[in-house]
Order: sequence, then structure tokens, then C-alpha cells
Amino acid sequence: MNKTELSIEIYNRLRQEYPASTCTLDYDEAWKLLVSVRLAAQCTDERVNRIVPQLFEKYPTVAALAAAPVEDIEAIVRPCGLGKSKAKDISLCMKMLHDVYHDEVPSTMEDLLKLPGVGRKSANLVIGDVYGRPAIVTDTHCIRLTNRIGLVDGITDPVKVEKALWQIIPPELGNQFCHYMVDHGREVCTARTTPHCDRCVLADICASSNKA
Repeated sequence: MNKTELSIEIYNRLRQEYPASTCTLDYDEAWKLLVSVRLAAQCTDERVNRIVPQLFEKYPTVAALAAAPVEDIEAIVRPCGLGKSKAKDISLCMKMLHDVYHDEVPSTMEDLLKLPGVGRKSANLVIGDVYGRPAIVTDTHCIRLTNRIGLVDGITDPVKVEKALWQIIPPELGNQFCHYMVDHGREVCTARTTPHCDRCVLADICASSNKA
């Protein structure tokens, strides 16, 4: 198989393994996803999902959060770690959303990257999950697994991995492919323990497993 064929085979197998795979951050509006994904840096999605209801209850709109004192935001989000910098980014991001984009989350990579605290990973998540357009989210699971499997070769920089995957994965599969990577990375191809190759549905096509 070439790498595109391999990516499609991986997609199809993981679709069977994780039929309910989706973004693990809870949100019902695009701006809330932006907040949550910023908080998720060096923090688990599970913890973020426990913290953000308090924030959104107190500040239920973009305008309300934009007007909130940074110190008040920090007091709520501190359990997610890096509270000061995350609170500052959230405040600045909401102010820009309110003042420049009239409370609407932009739908293009160019405009999303103008928002404070929003990088390519966050922007791709919004583009794919909110707007349903081709996107590739290169989080730590995606980077680790695509290297182990052999879709990319020794590349750890997120932007370079994203660029490489765009050349391999059919665009219409990219967003969901990355959700599968997250689920498989948490359940089987783990980072902090030895990967569970004995129960991996990709074992026979994985470069790392074949080397073992």
C-alpha cells in the first residue's frame, strides 16, 4: 500500500472500532469550543469539561466574557493550569470576537489565526467540527500515532506533520481521521505505557508493530 491507501485503511478500521468518535470537549456554541480548546493545553479534556460550565454560567455570551475582569476568569480556570496566560488569552480572544467579528467565530484559517491564543490546531478543530470543512488537527496523539504507524517519518513539529498529512489523507476524511487518532491513542496506542499492540486493529499494517 502507498501512504494514501494506508491512511484510508486506517480510517476504515478505526471507524469500526470507534463508531461514536467525536471531539471530546463539550460545547454547544463555536466560541465555547475556542475557550475550551485554549484551556485544554497541557490539561485533560475531562478536566476542562468539568471547569467550563462554571465559566459559561457566569459569562454566558461572548460579550459577557469579553467584559469580564481577567482576574475573575483566572480564578475560575486556574484548575486547568497556566491560569494567568490562559485567562489573558481568553479575555483578548473574546474582546476581538466581540469588537471585530460581532460575536461570530470566523470560518477561515486566516481569520482564526488572528485571534489571541488560537493556533493552527485550534483553528483546524473549529474549521472541521464547527464548519464541517476539511481539516487536520495535529495534536499529540495524531503526531505520535502517525509516526508510529508510518504515515510520517520522524516528524514531530505539528505544522510539518499537518502539511505531510494533507498530502496523504483524502481531505474529506482528515477531520474524523484525527478524532480516531485521539481515541486510539488513549485506548490502545498509549504514550505513557507500552502500546497495546496485542489488541490493536492496526497491528498488521503498523510499521512499529511489524518491527517488534
